[in-house]
Amino acid sequence: MPIRKLALFAAALCAASPASAWWEYGHESVGRIALESVRPDTRAQINHLLAKGKLLDTPECPVATIEEASVWADCVKPLGDRFTYAYAWHYQNVDICKPFDLKPACKDGNCVSAQIERNARLLADRKVPERERLMALVFLVHFMGDLVQPMHAGDRGDKGGNDVKANYGIVGGHTNLHSIWDGHLAERSISTPPAGPRAILASSTSEERAQLAAGTVEDWSRDSWEAARKYAYSSLIGDACGPKPQDRPTLTEVEVRELIPVVRRQVLAGGVRLAKLLDDALGPEARAPGQKRN
Repeated sequence: MPIRKLALFAAALCAASPASAWWEYGHESVGRIALESVRPDTRAQINHLLAKGKLLDTPECPVATIEEASVWADCVKPLGDRFTYAYAWHYQNVDICKPFDLKPACKDGNCVSAQIERNARLLADRKVPERERLMALVFLVHFMGDLVQPMHAGDRGDKGGNDVKANYGIVGGHTNLHSIWDGHLAERSISTPPAGPRAILASSTSEERAQLAAGTVEDWSRDSWEAARKYAYSSLIGDACGPKPQDRPTLTEVEVRELIPVVRRQVLAGGVRLAKLLDDALGPEARAPGQKRN
């Protein structure tokens, strides 16, 4: 095969199978932004807990850094019965075509927003054994990243967009609405200059960060739910609640460019909101979500 054709073939393979996307890159970016945003005393406590990674007894899934910790909850999924209880904690399928309501999607606390609050409470409780507080920390870091991925926060009865077959430009075949936001679009957005989590954080103002961090976990859930309807579905099929497409719709280059600021905003929101939860839980007041200040 001529060298030029070989290079094009290799590029196509890379485009079709992003190695680092929301599954890793998005979560890692949210975690890094949070670590850069917390108070120094909070950062010291986070690093202290992460240094106790052996307590989790998951050598296949280390948590020595915030980046490793951010993907731990996905890394342990193949470990079988040990963590099957947590499978439903990564998302909440809130219907984007009905008034916002978390209750049907969060029965018995089995949804991402309920688990964000639960793990923040565990982290804040100094009476909880250190192993449980460490697990609460790594779950919290991951779930906050999940919540700001719109396809984990809202859908229209299609498994978070997994049943919506779609093309990402010329990339098709196994792609769907969920995988586009989890993979190709996330990687493209975070790696667009100024690239990376520190650059995304540095590109924001203190006023923007304060506005994003305000509110409750339910407010943040509504925010991502709205993003699913307004951006994820609408950009692909036009009317988010209209007829389901018969063919495979394509997310075009023009639409991708328009969505890049949206994805970067979601990553920033995840990071600063996580920082708020960590500062509250690990601060002097050890405050959990919804708990009033003393």
